Amino acid sequence: MDDARKTPGETLGDTRTARITAEEALALHSEGRPGKLEIRLTKPLTTARDLSLAYSPGVAEPCLHIARDPSLAYDYTSKGNFVAVISNGTAVLGLGNLGALASKPVMEGKAALFKRFADVDSIDLCVNTEDVDAFVNAVRYLGPSFGGINLEDIKAPECFVIEQRLRELMDIPVFHDDQHGTAIVAAAGLINACHLTNRDLREVKLVINGAGAAAVACAELVKAMGLRPQNVILVDTKGVIYRGRTEGMNQWKSAHATETAARTLGQALEGADCFMGLSVKGAVTPEMVRSMAAHPIIFAMANPDPEITPDEARAVRPDCIIATGRSDYPNQVNNVLGFPFIFRGALDVRASTINDAMKVAAAEALAMLAREDVPEEVAGAGAGQKLRFGPDYIIPNAFDPRLISRVSPAVAKAAMDSGVARRPIADLHRYARDLAGRLDATAGALEAIAEAVRSNPKRVVFAEGEEEKVIRAAIAFRNAGYGTPVLVGREDRIHASVAGLGIPLPEGIEVQNARVSDATRRYAEFLYARKQRDGFLFRDCQRLVNQDRNVFAACMVAVGDADAVVTGTTRSFSVAMEGISMAIDPVPGRSVFGLSIVVSRRAGTVLVADTAIHERPDAETLAAIARGSAAAARRLGLEPRVAFLSFSTFGDPKGSIPGSIREAVKLLTERGADFEFDGEMAADVALDPALRAALYPFCRLTGPANVLILPGLHAAHVLTKAVPKLTSAQVIGPLLTGLTHAAQIVPMQAGVNQILDVACLAAHAAASQR
Repeated sequence: MDDARKTPGETLGDTRTARITAEEALALHSEGRPGKLEIRLTKPLTTARDLSLAYSPGVAEPCLHIARDPSLAYDYTSKGNFVAVISNGTAVLGLGNLGALASKPVMEGKAALFKRFADVDSIDLCVNTEDVDAFVNAVRYLGPSFGGINLEDIKAPECFVIEQRLRELMDIPVFHDDQHGTAIVAAAGLINACHLTNRDLREVKLVINGAGAAAVACAELVKAMGLRPQNVILVDTKGVIYRGRTEGMNQWKSAHATETAARTLGQALEGADCFMGLSVKGAVTPEMVRSMAAHPIIFAMANPDPEITPDEARAVRPDCIIATGRSDYPNQVNNVLGFPFIFRGALDVRASTINDAMKVAAAEALAMLAREDVPEEVAGAGAGQKLRFGPDYIIPNAFDPRLISRVSPAVAKAAMDSGVARRPIADLHRYARDLAGRLDATAGALEAIAEAVRSNPKRVVFAEGEEEKVIRAAIAFRNAGYGTPVLVGREDRIHASVAGLGIPLPEGIEVQNARVSDATRRYAEFLYARKQRDGFLFRDCQRLVNQDRNVFAACMVAVGDADAVVTGTTRSFSVAMEGISMAIDPVPGRSVFGLSIVVSRRAGTVLVADTAIHERPDAETLAAIARGSAAAARRLGLEPRVAFLSFSTFGDPKGSIPGSIREAVKLLTERGADFEFDGEMAADVALDPALRAALYPFCRLTGPANVLILPGLHAAHVLTKAVPKLTSAQVIGPLLTGLTHAAQIVPMQAGVNQILDVACLAAHAAASQR
């Protein structure tokens, strides 16, 4: 479920989860281009011919074809992958009726989730009316533009009327996620909880506290799945909804009234198998939980605080299975597990609606996925424990890359089987494979890395601790739950910078002044032991530790006083590297190199090496860089396909540089490698399988290269510096690989978010090195 927000100045979240401040949230939304969305072209518009094809006169042709056959709109426009996220702002998160305009950040966020998790394009539409008729009329006429409608943050009972009427009036899917998204994910968890406790879902006695949109949807869905209606009891603020009750009733509550003698929540829970809460903090007491049946199933989904916490429930019933709406407890009921993939499947078969069969199929697919082994890149997010099907893992992790290839095909099949699909998919297995490759795996892997760091926090030294953006990154590091940031600098300068930001320096951030630190002599002795035979006197080492923050920070890490160091914002890469190398050595037998992560919409994620160290690597070094890069790719959830790049492709034209590359490929071939590799080849050949198939069918790569080994530092540096300026691609790095201790150097122009990302990666590397 969506996390509720707090008022400005408060910290959002608590010590067990990633925390953000109100200032950070506002900064994200306001910095650069305001908001979270923009429109991007999918066709080139660079020449007069391009314009003639895309607009007048060429655009007339698709218009005429669509006029004759409206279904062709799916072939000639974006309609088939376009969803409207619509709200009037009457029930924004847990904040109440904020109005249409104030709902826009949430709707933009929803559109971003559609894109991130299912590659569904969407746009937010905030309708400024609370009148049901006016709202329905505003939306009903938008059908030609969209393949689906996602209603959001509309209060009950109006949301029921609006959704029902729009479903009747429109021939595209209309889905109120606050209702059905929560219901689908909760139902998936209920299926697995019943499986673990040897219960028959049809016979479960279920109590639902709350009678709003999500609660009613939960009741409707579990009944559609076979649970006996007489076994479901709804409770609202006035008590049990029983047959014959008149106070506070409406047609949606009446539809779920049952014959029961229970009149209070406590009475209803006596002997109950399962509780679903969509109400308020503290609604359930330990005594109520104690009165439930053996192995009670508790879904306390109120946000930001559940009806009862897992700790409170387990204190009286250690045999319970409990889920909440929060990310800091196991079994999060998170709507992002549902709506992106449901719409993906519905859009791909051009469904006219999203019916109960499709919702049940989504719930069952989620339930079955949770029972499978968890991919390595997701398993690291298990808060120190392996994610394995059981009482603490009944719902998949939201960053499981298999969600799109499991849930969307199940929804598509249900749409076809139930007769609402207008373009059936003949080969669902191929469809699932295509979906698996549609999204880039790296974003999920990076979040999994972040979760792993939160479960195993580290001490990370920020060497340039007086810089404002470094301080902001350190605060964000601490708030994200990654560990303890250590700022190296003068206390008065750091506090002055913090005061200029208008925020206090939070607890949990350490400041180390190299000039007065108690550890300075110990670090100087450590450095002198390393450098005395390289012409360094003890006073030279003392001066370096006192005056060079990179040396001081590197010594902290080398002697075990910290886990990782991040620097680079005030000094060039080579100068920063020189300071780090004073105290930290390469791993014996390995090459130190720089690896950059290039993330683009068109090519996905591509790793580029060496972007930092070797000006003209020889064949041995190139082979070692390839092995290290392939290992890094796997840590990011990619199956490596390594291409050695050159101006030459397989000997044409010839030159000295391609010769060393060819020798590196020969070395890997002779010694064996557990990843795909080939070269030398030009960049377009590496990234275009069709071009390779036409001209070089003998090439050993089976898909687009995702690891590019450059012939020298000059080429790698030019590539990674030019790409983000010429395209919309993002470049992270270069990341140092091959050192005995975790150390990273960010570019001098790095912003707060990049410093934070690199610090998180450094902390993760430290965990694997210890």
